[in-house]
Amino acid sequence: AIWRRVEVEDDLSFLQLHRVIQVAMGWEGAHLHEFRVAGLRIAMPVDSDGMFDDDEPALPEDTATLAAWLSGQKKLRYWYDFGDDWWHSISIEKRLPADPAAPRAVLLAGKGACPPEDCGGVYGYADLIATWSDPAAEEYESVREWLGDDFDPNAFDLAAHSRRVGQIFAR
Repeated sequence: AIWRRVEVEDDLSFLQLHRVIQVAMGWEGAHLHEFRVAGLRIAMPVDSDGMFDDDEPALPEDTATLAAWLSGQKKLRYWYDFGDDWWHSISIEKRLPADPAAPRAVLLAGKGACPPEDCGGVYGYADLIATWSDPAAEEYESVREWLGDDFDPNAFDLAAHSRRVGQIFAR
């Protein structure tokens, strides 16, 4: 499993949490996304009038804060790339008292390389890794060219990702 553990301030908006997730994972932010909290949809309006792309009610992610909508919640879901369907399950492990001296977001731990954008979701990524690992596979050379010979699906550079997360809210 690929995972990340982050600590964030609860006054962040869901848009800010989206940015933290993108950087912590290694995604490029190239696709639409939304959050689901206790059946509630929190998303980005898709036009200049603040309207969403469908009739399903949603809160705007740029003004909805974690503190306001996660009170009493233990889990939420983050859906990234509506075509590849990357569903992230987010667990709220604990709430800590506010610390004005602490950074707004810290990456504490993680495991596994981030799947590349547009690789076909969970099943596409599994196929990609299988092909990358099998020199006899028909698409082996093109997958190696795309991912690079030094790609390691199990690798995660905590220091590099932590640095990037720390730069999101550099004061």
